[in-house]
Amino acid sequence: MSRLTHIAEDGAAHMVDVGGKAETHRVAIASGLITMSRDALEAIRQGDAPKGDVLGTARVAAIMAAKRTGDLIPLCHPLGLEAVTVDFTVEEAGIRVNASASLTGKTGVEMEAMVAVSTALLTIYDMAKAIDKGMVIGEVRLIEKRGGKSGTWKADV
Repeated sequence: MSRLTHIAEDGAAHMVDVGGKAETHRVAIASGLITMSRDALEAIRQGDAPKGDVLGTARVAAIMAAKRTGDLIPLCHPLGLEAVTVDFTVEEAGIRVNASASLTGKTGVEMEAMVAVSTALLTIYDMAKAIDKGMVIGEVRLIEKRGGKSGTWKADV
């Protein structure tokens, strides 16, 4: 079993030293789902939600959050992301959010992609809660990561 890299020999949490690592192109893709009532889904689809453009606002919020991941997650390195993309797929009972983050650097961008997804989902909830307070956020997970010493990893979907 691999050792947790954020735990020192004495058991204390610490930020991993990436100074000696090689820079590689790194990409991470994450996904999540928010389920909701038909009324809420239709309002978002039609652009009739009380607070305005739900998906446009969620996209901007997700990108902003990805860029601030190092400020939100205590042991994450602050990163100069080169790209963040956020896409929405309307499903039968809700909206799926997919986000990718990428850079050329010494550490991965998995957390940035997952923070982007989580923030997009929370923003959708906030903007549509006047229609449906019972929305459920879930299935936030890493789908794929590329680059670094461990190479490519893909989730069993």
